[in-house]
Amino acid sequence: MRISRHGRSRGVAVASLAAFALVVTACSSTTTPAASSGTSAAGTTAGSAGSSDATTSKSSSPSSTSSSGGGTGNAKTAKSMADFGGMAGLEAAANKEGALNVIAVPPDWANYGEILAAFQGKYPGIKVDQQNPAGSSADEMAAAVTNKGTDVAPDVFDLGTSVALASVASFAPYQVAAWADIPDANKEATGLWVNDYTGTMVIGYDATQFGDLTSIDQLTDPKYKGIVALNGNPTQAGAAFNGVVMAALAKGGSLDNIAPGVDFFASVKAAGNLFSGDATKATVMSGDTAVLFDWSYNQVAYAAALKAEGVDWKLFVPKGAEVGSYYNQAINLDAPHPAAARLWEEFLYSADAQNMWLKGGANPVLQAAMVKAGTINKDYLAVLGTEAAPAIQTTAQITAAAAYLKDNWSKVSG
Repeated sequence: MRISRHGRSRGVAVASLAAFALVVTACSSTTTPAASSGTSAAGTTAGSAGSSDATTSKSSSPSSTSSSGGGTGNAKTAKSMADFGGMAGLEAAANKEGALNVIAVPPDWANYGEILAAFQGKYPGIKVDQQNPAGSSADEMAAAVTNKGTDVAPDVFDLGTSVALASVASFAPYQVAAWADIPDANKEATGLWVNDYTGTMVIGYDATQFGDLTSIDQLTDPKYKGIVALNGNPTQAGAAFNGVVMAALAKGGSLDNIAPGVDFFASVKAAGNLFSGDATKATVMSGDTAVLFDWSYNQVAYAAALKAEGVDWKLFVPKGAEVGSYYNQAINLDAPHPAAARLWEEFLYSADAQNMWLKGGANPVLQAAMVKAGTINKDYLAVLGTEAAPAIQTTAQITAAAAYLKDNWSKVSG
């Protein structure tokens, strides 16, 4: 379900974007709440996406530097580019491997299509296998387990927070060259996971057919029969998880209490209005999911595409219910192409790729540093509305919410 996995994409007019807030929490580490710590089975401390208990970055000193770029053995334990002797060595090692397996990064999500094409164009000797573009974060980790020890296992992950925090034992620590420019609150201290981009949870809807939406309470009206959708299963998909959090805030809950959000979707289900399948771009375009809880960077793309079809796809955020959540990059501890995995991360945290995410309607984690350095694309930045910064859950809040959903989502799905 990739639109059910997280939900990503790009492009609509400035007027549409101005109707809601796209978070710029990436601009300052002080805007992200401090996290509670959580220790994995492997003994690794992890923070939330958007927060970490680390207050200082841990520099990696090369343990097995190789001026020739190192072999696969070195690559599997490399903690920074220095372990390859620099970028030239990393590129040589990655080109020698000749392949990179990415998973659950659909081309219409936060401009990943352009990012993938740019990487492939820069490194034509590395074949990029785009696995399960419609997959969820949970699907990513399941693929790592199923394909462990094979050439088709994922090399890298792009994960929603709750899944990332539960999976740190499967990640390899790595610090990209831009490490110092990433706020401490947006990374695990050793590089097990690093925030990459965020957006705002919004409700997109077909205003041409249904008129203006001013309250989520309207969504139990019979006129919305069978067309109200979350972008995935909230126990598995980051977009759906945060859709429930958004509903909770709109119904008087809090980041600590998402029960009202579950109850809300139970009422939508009882009214016969909850869509029972997987929400995708096709279901949005067909009208099967004419109301969709999803990330802003997906919704703006739908608005642009539907406008061409004569449909006014509007965006609604209940007042006081702005919610954001970073997605997270991580390298598979058992990556079959460990050098290519690390080269991919270096590429993603370059100004070029960060600007591509910005172009796709998402705020990249290096945005503040790029503004300061003058490497930000000001045209892309000007399109993003910043009227209200969304709330971002801490590690403890995410963990508690995930546990509550595990025990109670059956009220909706059962």
